[in-house]
Amino acid sequence: MGFAGLTNSCCAMLAFQDPLVNSNYFVCPSRANRMSTVLDEAILEDRPEVDLSVLAASLRAEPERSMVLALDIGTSGVRAGLFDHRGGEIAGSQVSLANEFSGLASGNDVDADDLIDFAVRALDVAVARAESLVSRIDYVAGSCFWHSLLGVDTGGRAVTPLLGWADTRAAQAVPELRSKFDEKEVHPRTGARFHPSYWPAKLLWLGRERSEIFTRSKYWLSFSDYLFLRLCGDTRTSVSMASGTGLFNQCKCEWDRELLEGLGISLDRLPIIAGPGETFQRLSEDYALRWPLLDGAAWFPAIGDGAANNIGAGCVDSGRAALMIGTSGAMRVLCNVTPPATLPSELFCYRADRDRIVIGGALSDGGGLYRWMKDILSLNYDDAELETMLRSMEPDAHGLTVLPFWSGERATGWSGSAQGSIVGLTAGTKPIDILRAGMEAVCYRFALLARALDKVAPNAKIVAAGNALLSSPAWAQMIADVLGRRIELSATNEASSRGAALLALEAAGKIDSIEIFDPELSPVAYEPDMTRHLRYAEAIEQQQKLYEKLIK
Repeated sequence: MGFAGLTNSCCAMLAFQDPLVNSNYFVCPSRANRMSTVLDEAILEDRPEVDLSVLAASLRAEPERSMVLALDIGTSGVRAGLFDHRGGEIAGSQVSLANEFSGLASGNDVDADDLIDFAVRALDVAVARAESLVSRIDYVAGSCFWHSLLGVDTGGRAVTPLLGWADTRAAQAVPELRSKFDEKEVHPRTGARFHPSYWPAKLLWLGRERSEIFTRSKYWLSFSDYLFLRLCGDTRTSVSMASGTGLFNQCKCEWDRELLEGLGISLDRLPIIAGPGETFQRLSEDYALRWPLLDGAAWFPAIGDGAANNIGAGCVDSGRAALMIGTSGAMRVLCNVTPPATLPSELFCYRADRDRIVIGGALSDGGGLYRWMKDILSLNYDDAELETMLRSMEPDAHGLTVLPFWSGERATGWSGSAQGSIVGLTAGTKPIDILRAGMEAVCYRFALLARALDKVAPNAKIVAAGNALLSSPAWAQMIADVLGRRIELSATNEASSRGAALLALEAAGKIDSIEIFDPELSPVAYEPDMTRHLRYAEAIEQQQKLYEKLIK
């Protein structure tokens, strides 16, 4: 995908020589060129009469106040909302649509066009709400789930289903990857183990098992790339989104040529990676007419939702680790350093942008497992009653050992074929015992992940986020007890949306750095009970013995 440069006094527009992209891509102006004489009227509200001369003087002294619409496309739903020039959430602007696509978490095929329509519906609601609050939107920022893969034809139409992180069908391709490449060399270079959640295994599997649609696929995209192709006619991707594919060289910030050559994938079948500050500048005609408020906005390519979550929660250095339990789970540190030359085998290394890396691990089961157990076990209690029951139970008192791999395993063992197990059931086992055992089992996987993360970010403070965890004090206390560490709670309602907005504001030169913002923390924190911690340490060993027997 070649391109020719075209510049004017404000920005550089890149025109691409490719049927899938148009010339709607811009480089944000440098900070030195961002002087503006336009009075900002973002927030529409009744104001008392004031002396206009005083107001004008005040406005001249104020920097331009930008407005960002942030879109967060997650496994469990799509959220959107407005943020001001300092990353502050605009009250009344947030919208949330629960996801109708269970295949993203269950590993089944998802129709990408149906998910596009769902995201567009969320934008419809968000724009309608924004129109009552603001007079313009300057930037649109986005975060989206990492690791998805989609093949499109020369006309930009999806020809494969959307394959998500929970799809383990490509596990059979992992041994072939290990025979072709040295995984110990590839892992620190790409930040990814050989695993069915990443592109190399998915591409090999599609080529073997779905050869017809593989051949019809001209380009390979993430879901967010496909969304921008539909909205703006361009397939460029962010460094962050590319970094989670397993096909990206983290040090060089480019597609990994050795892997591509070994897989037989040419570079022109992948999206061009956007440069610093580059944005999509125009919507396609249909969407420009649909959303006039967004027609003049600069659209930043989406970043990975994990990176956005860390930024939004204020975990932007090695001193703070974000621990998240939503549908899945993750524990990550984000910091402004170069990728490490060696990487613990349990961990991944991706990017937030060209300066910052994200190191950590992901669990495929978290809140999704909790919901499955609650439904399948008919635990039809209200939330408060269920919390009381969970808090009243002693640690590991149910006699059960659970391997929480209903959606497969990623960190820490990265097995492509792991499945969930419950061992120790008796006639006396109660449904609440199984639920508590499942929640504790997830905590044990976090304990193993925390040990590995301590090798790169020792004794980092832990800030917890994610709806599943924040809505269950009992689970938060289990985490503290299992890890033997204090757990602080993020007070940011929509961390991923806010993180995407903050990074966009930094790239546009509207804030000096995302690091200037301290995390917003809840006054509630959870201190570990060290007696329980010792009991849980024995349970972790028991779980690992079962893991070694059944999976390794």
